[in-house]
Amino acid sequence: MVLTEPISIEGDERAQIYEYVEAHGAVDRERARDELFPADPPGEPLYSRAYRHNVALLKRDGYLEEDDDGTLRIAIDTETDREEFTIEDVDVTIRPARQEDLSGIVGAMRQVVEEMTYIEAETVADELDHEDVLLRHNEFESRMFFVATVEGDVVGWAHLHVPHLEKLSHTAELTVGVLEGYRGLGIGSELLDRTLEWVRSQDHEKVYQSVPSTNEAAIEFFEERGWTTEAVREDHYKLDEEYIDEVMMAIEL
Repeated sequence: MVLTEPISIEGDERAQIYEYVEAHGAVDRERARDELFPADPPGEPLYSRAYRHNVALLKRDGYLEEDDDGTLRIAIDTETDREEFTIEDVDVTIRPARQEDLSGIVGAMRQVVEEMTYIEAETVADELDHEDVLLRHNEFESRMFFVATVEGDVVGWAHLHVPHLEKLSHTAELTVGVLEGYRGLGIGSELLDRTLEWVRSQDHEKVYQSVPSTNEAAIEFFEERGWTTEAVREDHYKLDEEYIDEVMMAIEL
């Protein structure tokens, strides 16, 4: 299932199962079965035939995927799973994120926010902390992440927010960041390239990014990669009693 596809699931029980998994990020199929349909007669198998059938249809139609250990999660097409490269003796893996990466991503975002002014990343981190769910795909919005890892630890992320409002369906909003100790290795560029490649595969036409005017390094990073400034909102942020402009950047795909 791709993020540009509308959610159109036939059958109330199937929709209920999908919405439960989407709301939890990743969930054990036994827990889902027990909490969604607890009124089965005593002695019935935990996986009723109807439940197994509905889960099978959701998997067949590309809405859900199931791990070998029985964990259900929403399915998002990413074409290639991961890429690996080595630079300056650092082995880096870039891949689509999963629910299990949530704490690592939030931790990386918090570190970056402490180092520099990055309002959008701070907002996303707060949202993730509140919801405790990484990926989203429902009738209102979709949320997608790629991560860069070193020895299994998240050292960078790229986040996409895709609104499902028809008038904005051709756009996506981006945040991207790399921990200070891993900058200068090309990880940010690789994350950005991988993310934009995926966005193109979803037939989006434009990606946006908002950057405080004081974050000159970020503005230069995006400008060197073809992004342009579309607007400046004066005094949009207020930090420690200081007003800071918001630079709204975009790239057409």
